[in-house]
Amino acid sequence: MLSDTSHLRIMTLQADRKIMQLPESIFQFADDLGPAKVIHIYEPTTGLKAIVVVDNIVCGPAIGGVRMAVDVTTEEVFRLARAMTLKNAMAELPHGGGKSAILADPKLPLVEKERLVRTFARSIKDVTEYIPGPDMGTDERCMAWVKEEIGRAVGLPREKGGIPLDEVGATGYGLSVCAEVASSFCNLNLDGARVVIQGFGSVGKHAARFLAEKGAILIAAADSQGTLFHSQGIDVNELIALKNTGQSVINYRNGKKLARDAVIDIECDIWIPAARPDVIHTDNVSRLQTQLVLQGANIPFTEAAENLCHQRNILFVPDFIANAGGVICAAVEYRGGSFTDAFQTIAEKIRHNTTVVLEKVFQTRMLPRQVAIELAKQRVCSVKNFSYL
Repeated sequence: MLSDTSHLRIMTLQADRKIMQLPESIFQFADDLGPAKVIHIYEPTTGLKAIVVVDNIVCGPAIGGVRMAVDVTTEEVFRLARAMTLKNAMAELPHGGGKSAILADPKLPLVEKERLVRTFARSIKDVTEYIPGPDMGTDERCMAWVKEEIGRAVGLPREKGGIPLDEVGATGYGLSVCAEVASSFCNLNLDGARVVIQGFGSVGKHAARFLAEKGAILIAAADSQGTLFHSQGIDVNELIALKNTGQSVINYRNGKKLARDAVIDIECDIWIPAARPDVIHTDNVSRLQTQLVLQGANIPFTEAAENLCHQRNILFVPDFIANAGGVICAAVEYRGGSFTDAFQTIAEKIRHNTTVVLEKVFQTRMLPRQVAIELAKQRVCSVKNFSYL
């Protein structure tokens, strides 16, 4: 249980921005949407260090994942929370956006990881406007620990009454729906399209699986150990089975084994970033050789990189449009819906939103993110008694 002093420290940080000593960049991004609350957590007994950002709760309690990594910053958590606000608004879900991070190695021994996750859960018990879900470094087992501690979480295991997001591949399924729609806007036939995935984890491997079912060909995949490239195509099911044993993609039996960063240089039809933020920026965006980018990760491109893609006629679908499958599934689960309900809702919402955004992009030549943000803000503003302006 948290000590009284650590709990008081959390509450003080909520109330006083100066005491939080947040980077100036946070205030640079702050606006009438949020953030509503920024919380730093430190619990000395377990060594827990964590960050929680509740960005906006106008549409309802914030849903957002719990990320676990040693190098996450407050600014990154805020940017991810804002992406969740926009994502939930675009999907017309009765939820706002939030995000959190536990500053620790996700590969900790299971006993230590459980202790940190449970301590984190207890520390946010009173932050009732935030509903945690799985994210990079956490999974449905972690959410079961959270639910046991505070009674609220999404992305739970089946035996806990949940729809396990990573197991069923909700985000990857949504990306495949997005690909169907977006490919028609760049005269690309999805059957036979060459796909490259940067980050072959819970999102990337399911995106590959669902796209393969539509006839797309995975020619390259990267993880933290390197890049696998095979111009004739990779057996997706075999690669997933390999990853599920804990091995790297570079241990696949065929193909070339390249450096991790080489995944950016491989010519393809569809390029999917499904790992960390800001992997594509002004220093490497010129290396992309693709027609279509589907942002499977949150904030994987810098703003400047997206501008350069637009200038080069590389079509990109922003993260909070393309990868909304996970949070849509979570929202359906939270209200007691089934797997079938979740996937039907994912297909309907992502197909509609991708079409609406890209139609306006081609009509106006505006940046896809600019169009999507305008639409998302309009949806937040339409909620009674709230005015963004």
